[in-house]
Amino acid sequence: MSSETPAAGHSATCTDLELPRPRRLVLSAILSLTESFGLPVAAYLVGAALSGRGGGMIAATIVIWLTAGIRKVVTRTVPALLIISALVFTLQTVLVIATGSELFFLLQFPLANLALAVLFARTAPTRKPLVAQLAAEVVAFRQPDARQPGLDRFFRQTTWLWAGIFAALTVGLGVLLALEPASAFMLLTTAATVGGVVAGTFLSVLWFVRAIRRSGLRVRFAAP
Repeated sequence: MSSETPAAGHSATCTDLELPRPRRLVLSAILSLTESFGLPVAAYLVGAALSGRGGGMIAATIVIWLTAGIRKVVTRTVPALLIISALVFTLQTVLVIATGSELFFLLQFPLANLALAVLFARTAPTRKPLVAQLAAEVVAFRQPDARQPGLDRFFRQTTWLWAGIFAALTVGLGVLLALEPASAFMLLTTAATVGGVVAGTFLSVLWFVRAIRRSGLRVRFAAP
């Protein structure tokens, strides 16, 4: 994908943004999501089948922290997405185990979104907004050597966008929790979360395309 002619005020020389080839990009994203969400969810299902909801939450938390530990030993780094997932699962497990209440089990969903909103908002104004870290880790996005103000602004703004999405989900799920029975709440929570993530991803992609075009940048795929 190449940009249009750079706008006035930009250099005629375009800087490349390097992405892995589509097959490797998809594989990288699948592996990242599997270790951050797939493994703990699978552990939850097994644990819940064997010893109930509390056992499932404990199993999920153990698996994700074990994954983070293995990552640290093998690669000496732990991806931000894995850390986020570990913290969220830990928060949810503490709520479930400490209370044993169905209300608090359901309350974990708006509270998890609140934690994500705070986390994204906290990094948005910094030099390392969370979306930039996730882009590098999940899809192996490599920024140019020279700093690009337009790209930096894009990552800060989209980090604020995701903070807003999770804040809106927090409020929405809180209202649903107060108004709906548990079965309806779970169904609506799933729909709202999927809808929010899809909308946020779509807006982020559109914003990215607009940012690289305005900055006079080009996207190229890495050599095999």
